[in-house]
Amino acid sequence: MSPTNNSIRVILAEDQTMVLGALSALLELEPDITVVAQSANGRDALAAVTRLTPDVLVTDIEMPQMTGLELAASLRTTHPKTRTIILTTFARPGYLRRAMDAGARGYLLKDRPASELADAVRRVHRGLRVVDPDLATEAWNAEIDPLTDRERQILQRAGEGRSSTEIAGELHLSEGTVRNYLSEAIAKLGASNRIDAARIARAKGWL
Repeated sequence: MSPTNNSIRVILAEDQTMVLGALSALLELEPDITVVAQSANGRDALAAVTRLTPDVLVTDIEMPQMTGLELAASLRTTHPKTRTIILTTFARPGYLRRAMDAGARGYLLKDRPASELADAVRRVHRGLRVVDPDLATEAWNAEIDPLTDRERQILQRAGEGRSSTEIAGELHLSEGTVRNYLSEAIAKLGASNRIDAARIARAKGWL
């Protein structure tokens, strides 16, 4: 649909091409919403926001190069006028909490009716929060994430099979420091090793 002066300008970030195309087509049916760009990874999405300054970014969580949560956190400080909606399959309270902490204004699940996404875009554009009600109730009673940001960074890489040496080089830390962070994370999660710790944290939505 051709943009109008009153259109809500939206950028979509989703690494699955078919899903990205479907979301764009659905939103373009709305008379007051215009999709101004589509991105298949987080860094391209950030560049598109910088270039186009949309009203709303709709993003998945897991994407190449930069996650949706990292995007939301970045936009909160660098482009505060662009509001972020997380659209994901992860129905886990831990992810919702992390999304809200990162500055996201909305958190919706992909199995919801398409009309709810358009409504969420409108409401978030007006400055409201939109969160899946069932998930919000779960999050209220969920365990608090015990991991620090650095522990999470290191544990995620360890869970992907990287060695302490590789993690140290990537994050510019010493191997001893990496091992200490991993030991702390393993202890906090009551895990038997780094792979088990990553599994537990991922299942709870903390990675």
